[in-house]
Amino acid sequence: MPDSHANRRSRPRVVAIANQKGGVGKTTTAINLATALAVGGEQILLIDADPQGNASTGLGIDQASRNGGTYALLAGEAQLGQLTLATGVPNLFMVPAVADLIGADLEFAQTTRREFLLRDAIEGSNSAASIIFIDCPPGLGLLTLNALVAADAVLIPLQCEFFALEGISQLMRTIDMVRHRLNPSLELEGIVLTMVDRRNNLSEQVSADVRGHFGG
Repeated sequence: MPDSHANRRSRPRVVAIANQKGGVGKTTTAINLATALAVGGEQILLIDADPQGNASTGLGIDQASRNGGTYALLAGEAQLGQLTLATGVPNLFMVPAVADLIGADLEFAQTTRREFLLRDAIEGSNSAASIIFIDCPPGLGLLTLNALVAADAVLIPLQCEFFALEGISQLMRTIDMVRHRLNPSLELEGIVLTMVDRRNNLSEQVSADVRGHFGG
């Protein structure tokens, strides 16, 4: 049975940025959205859950400074506050990714409450952030599952390409499964159309198809 969600009001809003496909603009969306809100005065925390660590690199966090990062958070080796680093953007903080995340699916496979590792770490913290973004890896493995279980909402970057809606169907099935079994409060925050070329008829068609399928 899913855990109680009564304590969610006492913590920041958590938004997972997810799509099982690579190269659709997840990290670009995460960095720019987090930066825009931070510049606007919000206290933002970005958790990099992608073993590639592109969000961490993009925000200027070098390898030597990462101190276990998201891996240590999932493993319970350190608390969220101990792993949070300042970036060059005022009000924007992050927990960086480390290469150890590559083996997370296997390493945590037998761990008790393995789907709840990230949620437990966030709810056990006293983060001052108003919003926590989680930059998910491509794929629907344990790292993405942890993000969806921890999140209040999921934001889906969707590349305007031929198989866009076909590719998103698997992710939507995963979201429905998470809602049913693990996190009934999970909402769809929205779809972000990426790599849109208004000169290209295909982009316009994909945009129309997505709006027709998902509505408002």
